[in-house]
Amino acid sequence: MDLWVTEYQTPSLGFACKVKETLAVEQTPFQFLSVVDTEQFGKMLLLDGMVMTTEKDEHIYHEMIAQIALNSHPHPEQVLVIGGGDGGALREVIRHPLVQKGTLVEIDERVVESSKKFFPDLACSFASPKAEVIIADGIDYVKSQTNQFDIILIDSTEPVGPAVQLFLPEFYQAAYNALKADGMIVAQSESPFFNADVIKMVYDGIGSAFPVTKLYLANVPTYPSGLWSFTVGSKQYDPETILSAPEGPKKYYTKDVHQAAFKLPAFVKAIIGLDE
Repeated sequence: MDLWVTEYQTPSLGFACKVKETLAVEQTPFQFLSVVDTEQFGKMLLLDGMVMTTEKDEHIYHEMIAQIALNSHPHPEQVLVIGGGDGGALREVIRHPLVQKGTLVEIDERVVESSKKFFPDLACSFASPKAEVIIADGIDYVKSQTNQFDIILIDSTEPVGPAVQLFLPEFYQAAYNALKADGMIVAQSESPFFNADVIKMVYDGIGSAFPVTKLYLANVPTYPSGLWSFTVGSKQYDPETILSAPEGPKKYYTKDVHQAAFKLPAFVKAIIGLDE
């Protein structure tokens, strides 16, 4: 008998993968966590039935949420990751030679522990002397900080449950206050095909706090539609301008990809109110 795992990405669309083995299933204090080994994408982490990351394509999302800001900021020394308990975004942060410390704040310790067990290529970041992992509510943590970070990465789940607050203007203002005078923020902002309302909410929310706000895209096969967006806010620097792009083990990100990611299709421009 074939076993398949299906993420229902909309009421009318599902994404299914054939499963070789179910590795973990548990209800954490915050969400339903499962890890399966799939034939197509290797090990896959799901939270509340939604695909968070897979072995095969994780590098795309994690490089693109991190490398854009890291390479357009002249001195990304102190970097904060909110969410991202799998460790992938933190891995990209601590690989950057200018980063002195990467701080990860994850509300669900079981995500961190599951990543250590099943995703060693992601969880390798936790053991770095440049890394600090804090199990806490990221919203409360950000609100408690002032003028501390050069970059903040919001590696959140979809805007449901507790994560909803990570998409509100009040949170982006708190992030603004937690950043230094030339700081930058990046938030994953969902699919242009299926989540136009989320993209506009994030873009407008970050835009209400930051003088420079831009949207960029990447192709992540296991996320709804495959086309994924990120929104970057900056107090000073243009995120399209590459100030440094250190050599290193990257599979997706390049200088050309960095600049091309900001070239938006007309329908995506329309979502955020940009004229052709």
